[in-house]
Amino acid sequence: MQVILLERVAKLGQMGEVVKVKDGYARNFLLPQGKALRANAGNVAKFESGKAQLEAQNLETRAEAQTMAATLDGKIFVVIRSASDGGALYGSVTTRDVAEAATSGGFTLDKRQIILIAPIKDLGIHDVTVRLHPEVDARIMVNVARSPEEAELQAAGKSIQELAAEAEAAAEFEISELFDDIGGAAQEE
Repeated sequence: MQVILLERVAKLGQMGEVVKVKDGYARNFLLPQGKALRANAGNVAKFESGKAQLEAQNLETRAEAQTMAATLDGKIFVVIRSASDGGALYGSVTTRDVAEAATSGGFTLDKRQIILIAPIKDLGIHDVTVRLHPEVDARIMVNVARSPEEAELQAAGKSIQELAAEAEAAAEFEISELFDDIGGAAQEE
């Protein structure tokens, strides 16, 4: 099926292009979401008459998205989850969780705007892309931790594995000190 794109669609084309797509993609995604029109004589004429208005609307929404991206870029949002001692989550952090964290941080984001390359399944600070407009992306950081205190430590640059290693080393030191004290007391007698 041939369609006229009403906005830029990633990996497909720019606004105004006539592209050939599979029927199901057009019927189930492009047409219902208002991203395209069927390419027939009536729709081509309709598009040409309203092209200037669509381009102006696209520029306006892109400018709004760019201002929001400027404020959103580089922000860190904290997500609290339970995890094992090794740092593996019991579940994963989804796009909905990231959108809720951003919303609680004062930004209105939809889960469909969050782009995760792979599910977040471990503690730490993760880089996430937010698509605010087909032509505007922002990068945010998601700090996944077991507690707010742990999130602060991770933000300061300490990883969960380093903290666990430090705690284990401190425990071993205390045990060795205890045995040294007991051994010294036995030799004195």
